[in-house]
Amino acid sequence: MNPIPLENGKYYHIYNRGNNGIDLFYDTENYLHFLKLYQKYIDPIAETFAWCLMKNHFHVLVYIKEKEEIDPSKLEYSTTDKPKAIVASKQFSNLFNAYTLAMNKRYNRTGSLFEKNFKRKVVTSENYFQKLIFYIHNNPVHHRFTEHIVEYPWSSYGTITSAKPTKLQRNRVLEIFHDLENFKYYHYINQNLDEIEELIIE
Repeated sequence: MNPIPLENGKYYHIYNRGNNGIDLFYDTENYLHFLKLYQKYIDPIAETFAWCLMKNHFHVLVYIKEKEEIDPSKLEYSTTDKPKAIVASKQFSNLFNAYTLAMNKRYNRTGSLFEKNFKRKVVTSENYFQKLIFYIHNNPVHHRFTEHIVEYPWSSYGTITSAKPTKLQRNRVLEIFHDLENFKYYHYINQNLDEIEELIIE
């Protein structure tokens, strides 16, 4: 079944995992390289509100920019040929292909690294948006990689709670939670995710 296209002007929870559950990241350099490629391919066409990289999968919450919001001069492609149209799904494919090529070269492997079709769900309400940010940041706790959200280095939680310059939509995230203290408190208490259970992709 073909996945729904990523439409301009909409918010999405996007998820992908290693093909057949294999690991995507082995060391710090892998995580950093993926984030570098994400900035290269995705930042020009989307605004990012939350992300988390796990050993064999990742989650991001993004807004796909309207066509007039995209600066074509900042776009990077996986080939030298400029595409006829800017397609968000294709930019994610470019990201996955570029990362796969780098990993295959570094670890002398062949074949696909990611599952063929990455999952995506449209975010349709502020309540869903808020709970989804918690869900993404809580993923390392859910999968027992760490006891507390704040301890995990490969998520946007630390970026949102810091004052360092970032392309992440920090201020808009904090507005959703009203302020930084409420953001921290919301993440500190155990949230009931039952009402968005059917919208979670795992």
